[in-house]
Amino acid sequence: MPGIASLKPNSSATFEGTITAISAVRDVSTSRGPSKVADATIQDETGTIALTLWGADTTKYKVGQKVKVVDGWAKEYRGKLQVSMGRSGRVEVVG
Repeated sequence: MPGIASLKPNSSATFEGTITAISAVRDVSTSRGPSKVADATIQDETGTIALTLWGADTTKYKVGQKVKVVDGWAKEYRGKLQVSMGRSGRVEVVG
């Protein structure tokens, strides 16, 4: 499975890593109404990346968990690469 360092902007992202940090949950307004958002930092042997968590996912994961991101979407935001979950994307706890 490709590592975090191999992810490219504007492409599908499937990888495994360990959650090393999770930001405080923030309330935001979206075009679909109010929601919650948090950022998780995921690390593997090749690098680190931010994963945006929305809604119920903001409190579902814990620092230290090993996860697999399946069909996420890699994009640049404020000059940094990050991953968000698209319509079919998901995060699975693997360890």
